Amino acid sequence: MTIEAVVFDFGGVLLDWNPRYLYRKIFSDEREMEYFLTYVCSPLWNASLDKGKPFRQGVEELSLLYPQYAEAIGMYDTRWEEMRGEVIQGNIDLLYRLKKHYPLYGLSNWSAEKFALTRPKYDFFNLFDGIVISGDEKEIKPEPRLFEILIERYHLTPEKTVFTDDSLPNIRTAEKLGFQAIHFETPEKLEQSLKEKGVVLS
Repeated sequence: MTIEAVVFDFGGVLLDWNPRYLYRKIFSDEREMEYFLTYVCSPLWNASLDKGKPFRQGVEELSLLYPQYAEAIGMYDTRWEEMRGEVIQGNIDLLYRLKKHYPLYGLSNWSAEKFALTRPKYDFFNLFDGIVISGDEKEIKPEPRLFEILIERYHLTPEKTVFTDDSLPNIRTAEKLGFQAIHFETPEKLEQSLKEKGVVLS
């Protein structure tokens, strides 16, 4: 089947992001840091921010529950940019090659307020014909609705659309919806998988 469009996740695919980049500067004890990121500023709590909860509200609510960590919790907001790592250059190079042949779309779990800070810093975001961010839509992957918003808004045919993400749950949802899904591991493997699906790269 001829591919008509390519969709990328952002965090972990185009940009490295990890709260440990910040919190290794804050905690001297690695075990305490891991406790903090597992049970305090947990993935579930971070998902609530990605789904649209304002950072100020999220920080205030969590600080009431864990007052002993209030300062560190606040840094999740005030020093958020220190959690952002380097671009994944191999995939950025792929974007430019793909753009010669296909419309490109982004589908990412990301706080709307933090994506607004990030987008102007990277020219490659200008390559995208459309971007759907969870924080704007108040929906989050791997739930199907965020994918459906992308499909409906940009009139995509999933069976003719390649989607790549570093999260296996997100890949499984994409596959159920009919996307040509690729689990991202390395830029080299991604390029090979794109070629196997008949994607033109030049």
